[in-house]
Amino acid sequence: MTDAEQLRRWRLVLGGGEADGTGAGLVGDDAGVDAALGALYGGGREGGGATSITGGPRKGRKAEPRSRAGGLAASAPAVVRWLGDIRTYFPSSVVRVMQQDAMERLGLRQLLLEPELLEAVEPDVHLVSTLLALNRVMPEQTRQTARRVVAAVVEELERRLSQQTRQAVTGALDRASRTRRARPPDLDWNRTILANLRHYQPEHGTLIPETLVGYRRRQRAFQRDVVLCVDQSGSMASSVVFSGVFGAVLASIRALRTSLVVFDTSVVDLTPHLDDPVDLLFATQLGGGTDIDQALRYCQGLVQRPSDTVLVLVSDLFEGGDEAEMHRRVAALVAGGVQVVALLALSDDGAPAYDHENAAALAALGVPVFACTPDLFPDLMAATIQRQDLTQWAAARDIVVARGGGT
Repeated sequence: MTDAEQLRRWRLVLGGGEADGTGAGLVGDDAGVDAALGALYGGGREGGGATSITGGPRKGRKAEPRSRAGGLAASAPAVVRWLGDIRTYFPSSVVRVMQQDAMERLGLRQLLLEPELLEAVEPDVHLVSTLLALNRVMPEQTRQTARRVVAAVVEELERRLSQQTRQAVTGALDRASRTRRARPPDLDWNRTILANLRHYQPEHGTLIPETLVGYRRRQRAFQRDVVLCVDQSGSMASSVVFSGVFGAVLASIRALRTSLVVFDTSVVDLTPHLDDPVDLLFATQLGGGTDIDQALRYCQGLVQRPSDTVLVLVSDLFEGGDEAEMHRRVAALVAGGVQVVALLALSDDGAPAYDHENAAALAALGVPVFACTPDLFPDLMAATIQRQDLTQWAAARDIVVARGGGT
């Protein structure tokens, strides 16, 4: 690497101004990259002619040759130009991080109420979470644009996750329904023959089966009932989005009866919206407090067949209601035969903050408690349906599981 290239890289890292010490100037795309970063992160990154977030040049900064980047002024047209610049200079994964930072640092959240700005934003789960939080204050024109953005993200998530979910869950249901004491009308002849090849009698030219492999006779339309109980407090925004998509996918599997309940300090049953995940997400209301016990009480009323019911509680477990009663209710569900799983998060956001004491209390009751990424959720549901030990399942995937005596 040449000295000039090293100086260029250091200049981009340090952000310009007298403090960088390189004396290097930037031109072309380098100046544009620097201006886009400077408009968002400041700290002397005003190279490339970038203006400050208030719209004017900062005092005491030496301007380099101006590029397409014009800084992030407090108006929608300037933000649209900035969004276009970062999509030009950075890959989508970086663009999404910068958009999220802009929402937190520069008040971009309020500007998302303007339709022309939404058209320029790179859609992702965090953006959907923000739009859902702003849903109640959106003008009608912006709401229609927001629905298109949310629909695009939902479509992408369904394309990424639906096939994997259906394959994992239907395969698990198929395996769970098999029996080695099948009645003749219910035999799976191919599997029965494979299981008994060692009993082939060559002198008679026949096979004598000792094991009859088939399926349990299905007397009910649904093999499992799944209840997703999702915390919609502000900290769970990404989890709400993924839960909504997964709820819609699970509802499309005919062998499952799926319910989706969201809660904060009130409880809303969104099961009627499972056929349209976009409508479902706009029916949520992110923010507010948390009353887990009240939500579990409602879900307890949905349980008709405890031994065939999976209840997935998606929450960081910061209970604003009666903790002791919440613990007793979970204990009653488990004692009744319901498979209860507590997911501290259902998102790609990394390790979540959560209530360690409540996590330990649920773990002590026999409830697996851990965070789960969306890519692992289909396998988690398959393992649950097959009644695998979920603590071992999580440990095999290097997932940290809450313990009964602590975490």
